[in-house]
Amino acid sequence: MSDLQRAGGLGRAGIWTFAFEGQSAGRVGEAAAEIEELGYGALWYGEAFGRDSFGQAWLLLSATRRLVVASGIANIAYREPLATANAERTLGEAFPGRYVLGLGGHRVDDTVTEVDGYPVPARGKAVATMRGYLDAMDSAPAHGPVPDPAPRRVLAALGPKMLELAAERTWGAHPYFVPVEHTARARDLLGPDAFLGVEQAVVLDRDRVRAREVAVEHVAGYLRAPHQIASLRRLGFGEEDTTGAPSSRLVDAIVAYGDVDVLHARVAEHLAAGADHVCVQVLTADPGELPMRQWRELAPALTA
Repeated sequence: MSDLQRAGGLGRAGIWTFAFEGQSAGRVGEAAAEIEELGYGALWYGEAFGRDSFGQAWLLLSATRRLVVASGIANIAYREPLATANAERTLGEAFPGRYVLGLGGHRVDDTVTEVDGYPVPARGKAVATMRGYLDAMDSAPAHGPVPDPAPRRVLAALGPKMLELAAERTWGAHPYFVPVEHTARARDLLGPDAFLGVEQAVVLDRDRVRAREVAVEHVAGYLRAPHQIASLRRLGFGEEDTTGAPSSRLVDAIVAYGDVDVLHARVAEHLAAGADHVCVQVLTADPGELPMRQWRELAPALTA
């Protein structure tokens, strides 16, 4: 199977963003429509503390005509498998071929028991929990229209076992916060046919000192996450890279920063390492800002 066939209509490059969560529905729809017109193949969005993942998907899909919309990811700690299965069917039936369900967010850190005061139950070991969640989704009864073909699923996979589960049970994997080295390892574990859509954080700023400040802040924010630390350890990053401020080596591996050519080169490295699709997360000094200017400036290079 060719790289383009595995990309499944998403194209070689797309957009990834958390910034929609704090925006009005009207502003989100306008931005999505422009992203489609700019030529990007797919629009990925996170789910953290704001708009529900499936409501967000409906909003984005309704505002566009061709764009593939992908959750990156819908958090399985927030909803039961039956609710996820029914929402997936509804979106798949309403927008055939345009919705990709990314699943992840399995909580195994018992030190975190609530989000904004809302209790979030622990679910146990990550791979076993995800396997059980997929089993429950697949067995959920359908009392309404069932889309054919079914919407595609991907897993937020970092470690070898989760990558293997992604290849076994879903369309493929959506790794987040990873260097190019991880992409090469993931392709080996997934095999030649599974989809591999990699998130890549970037800062588009010709002032590299200023750009690096944004990159450092982004990387530092993830060093509190045990699963990300475990992933970095597997890639050879030690205590000296992750204790206190992140090391220059780690920042440069995770975030590409500089002009359009520098950012495009990093995307090309992921594709050469085995990615089918790279979704670019533009970072700015204000995380809630919609980086429309940067999306416009990057479009000619990323969509060519």
